[in-house]
Formats: sequence, C-alpha cells, structure tokens
Amino acid sequence: MLHPDWSWWLGFNLFVILMVFLDMKIFHKEDKEVTVKNAIVWTIIWICMAIGFNVWIYFSMGSDSAMKFLAGYIIEKSLSVDNLFVFLMIFSYFGVPGKYQQRVLSIGIIIAMLLRAIFILGGIALVTRFEWLFYVLGIFLVYIGVKMFFEVDKDEDPSKNPIVKFFTKYLKVKQGYSGHNFTVKENGKTVFTQLFLVLMVINVTDVIFAIDSVPAILAISNDPFIVYTSNIFAILGLRALYFALAGVMKMFHYLKYGLAFILSFVGVKMLVAHYYKINIEVSLGIIAGVLLISILASIIRTKIHESEGK
Repeated sequence: MLHPDWSWWLGFNLFVILMVFLDMKIFHKEDKEVTVKNAIVWTIIWICMAIGFNVWIYFSMGSDSAMKFLAGYIIEKSLSVDNLFVFLMIFSYFGVPGKYQQRVLSIGIIIAMLLRAIFILGGIALVTRFEWLFYVLGIFLVYIGVKMFFEVDKDEDPSKNPIVKFFTKYLKVKQGYSGHNFTVKENGKTVFTQLFLVLMVINVTDVIFAIDSVPAILAISNDPFIVYTSNIFAILGLRALYFALAGVMKMFHYLKYGLAFILSFVGVKMLVAHYYKINIEVSLGIIAGVLLISILASIIRTKIHESEGK
C-alpha cells in the first residue's frame, strides 16, 4: 500500500483552498438568502466530490483505506447534523437575517477546518505515543453516547453561553447588524457587531462537537491523511447541508438516538480493539444501518403525528 507523501497533503489542501475561494468569492459572493434548491444542489456537489475522492483513495491506497475514509466521512457527516440543530437555535435567538447566515457559516467552516486539523494531528500524535489514551477515548465515547441517549431535549438559552457573557463583558458589542460586517467604526473606535458575537458562538459550538467527532474518527483509522481528509470533506458541505435541512430538521426525532448508539459502538470498538478487531466492513455496515433505521423511524413518526393531527 502506498502512503501519502507531502505532495498528496499539498494537493488536497490546495484543492480545499480553491473550492472555498470559489464558493465564497464566485458562487456565493452576494448577501442573499440561500434557497433550498440551491442548497440541495450544493449538498449533492460536495457529496459527489467526497465520493470521487474516495474512489481516488481506492485506486491509490487500496480498498481498506477507502472503506475507512467512507466510514469516517459518514460518521462526521452524521454528527454534523446534530450541530445544525444548535446552529438553527443560535441564528433564531440572535435573529440573524437569512442573507447573512451563509457568511457566518462560511467563515465558521474555515476556522473549523483549521481547528480540526490541529485536533486531528495532535490527537493522532498523542494516541500513537501514549497508547493508553486510546482506551480513555473509548470510555469517553461510550459515556457521551449513553448520555446523549438518555438526555432530555431542551432549548438552551444562548444568552447564558459563557462566550456571549465574555464578549459582552469585555468587548464593546454593538446591538443589531451593520450589513455583513463583524466590526464597525464608531467615533473613531472599532466596535464589534452582533454578527461577530454569533460567529464566536458558532465556532465554540463546533469546537465542543469536535471533542466528540474527532475521537470517533480516530477509532476508525489512525492514518492522518484518511482521518483529516474525511473530516474536512464532511465539514466542507456543512453550510449547504444546513440550508438544505433547515426547514425539516425537527422531523429527525430519532437521529439523536442513532448517533448515541454509533458513538457508543465506536467507543466499544476502541476498547476491544486489542483483543478483537472488528472489520471495517462490519463497522461501516452497522453505522450506515443504524443511521438508515433512525432516519426512516423519524420519517414514519412524523407522518403518524401529521395524520393524527388532521
């Protein structure tokens, strides 16, 4: 099997930079609300790119690496949907106009990719050096999965978010919005806008979710290139996925339970890896099967409730 050299890393990162540039400066340059049709088209485009890259991995690195990439991509993509619920709540609370939401998500995604790269490379280095951390991460994932399964859904108040309290206390934050600007000049002084506050909350939220998702992908593979590229590809399409699902997010009632099971399963997989190795094909089948069942169950539940409400 060939191992990635510096040219692969360089090529992939140049590709990401190019796509982000085209996305922000060409295709979504103007401040306007993203239509569901446009979001669905771009969601499909990002998914097709990931699939195409997966095919390239298959022929360049082998079927095992391709399966691991696919499993990592599906896990990260699935956990991202959970992020979208929180993003929707944050935008609703702060009353962010629809035409500015894509700018916040675009910049937030760029920051998220940089932070994920640090987390992933740092995490792999630590796990490789301190093997016992693998078991700690396994226990942590099982704990998070069980907690998520039994956690009661509740709407948190973003005003109580520590980041909101910090910035409103130590920085001058202007109420309301001044176009898509994150700062404005008032009496010769730089003042942060409410949109900047929203961006900070989004970024911190993503860091919190990364604490769950990065260990989950490390359980699939410890190959930095596979872990990094699958994670980045999932994040790249996050903004389009948000606008594609914004109107129907609440119908995925059982998705949380599916994700809880997946996290617990991955945690158990990490704990028993030294004694019993679960094939990547089996892992991928379980992950995809659980997601499919939870989504179908959610759709059926929604239809039943709609018919009862008539």
